[in-house]
Amino acid sequence: MSSNVGFRSPEEWERLAKERLEQGPFEYIQSGSGAEETLEANLAGLRNWKIVPRVLRDVSTLDVQSTIIGVQSNLPVALAPVGFQTIIHPEGELAAARAAAAKGIPYTVSTVSSYSMEQIAEVMGKGARFFQLYWPNDDEIALSFVKRAEKSGYSAILITVDTPLLGLREQDKQNQYFPLKNGHGLGNYESDPVFRTKANLETKEKSEVISEVASRLFNPTLTWEKVRWLRTQTKLPIVIKGIVHPDDARLAVENGIDGVVVSNHGGRQLDGSISSMDALEDMVKAVKGDIPIIFDGGIRRGVDIVKALALGADSVLIGRLYAYALIDGQVGVEKAITQLKDEFQTALALTGETKLIDLKKTMLLKR
Repeated sequence: MSSNVGFRSPEEWERLAKERLEQGPFEYIQSGSGAEETLEANLAGLRNWKIVPRVLRDVSTLDVQSTIIGVQSNLPVALAPVGFQTIIHPEGELAAARAAAAKGIPYTVSTVSSYSMEQIAEVMGKGARFFQLYWPNDDEIALSFVKRAEKSGYSAILITVDTPLLGLREQDKQNQYFPLKNGHGLGNYESDPVFRTKANLETKEKSEVISEVASRLFNPTLTWEKVRWLRTQTKLPIVIKGIVHPDDARLAVENGIDGVVVSNHGGRQLDGSISSMDALEDMVKAVKGDIPIIFDGGIRRGVDIVKALALGADSVLIGRLYAYALIDGQVGVEKAITQLKDEFQTALALTGETKLIDLKKTMLLKR
């Protein structure tokens, strides 16, 4: 696809990704866990809310600027952490991060990025960036990641908490595919001084390095106690990503967390889980405005953003949408962001509103 190609619907981006990628990488991105009930629920949850627009209002001037965990953004949108991006494009995270910086929205670097957080920070310049922590089963390595993020100009730490172990992803099992086994997603581990020492990396072959990373990747013992400990170790804002229960939102507030991401991991962890949209309203009530809420789960179009913000989210993450567009590298991701901004501005105006703060639940009906 050349850079002068215009409009691409989310479905078209997905179709092109399926056409260009091998089955294993494509289905790793596209699929959910189990029977994919949660994956479908995320999309249905957004579809089930209908907008009731107002008319005869002056919508000639729109303001879509936002603040996300303390950083300015040209949209109430950040790019979600997506690991192993070199399975999509050789430049992977570097291309996506440059696109986010160029468009003025935050980029979230995954622990399992194929390039190191320092390399990604370098190509972003002053672009806003967050670091997503898959807390390994070694606290010293986890802390090393966080300290490196501090040093490299990251603005917040997003701890993903819904992966004590990997969800049952049937497509990946059928394809016998996991990117780490093919050497993707090693950037932060291979460059980490604490991990290198503990794993004695200088003497290891590539296959042994992969095994060392795999042995540390998941942490089923992670609890609020560890999160409180990390709170004492860093001055960066800490955001909890991957909660849908209001009691967990209340605990986040009680434990001094700086924000939450309402998310079920894009339907890739627990199948049969509540959708992010169905969880959102109770999460908003639980935090009572004390901390910001970021919505993650099924955002594909501008109207989806309107719905999530109207129901109480402060901002949203996009994942699969930009991952599919990454097949065209930085150009593709920039196109996807530009189109999403155009869609959101159009949808905002057609609701009869001009500011994010004016998006309220009263403009929605559930069907």
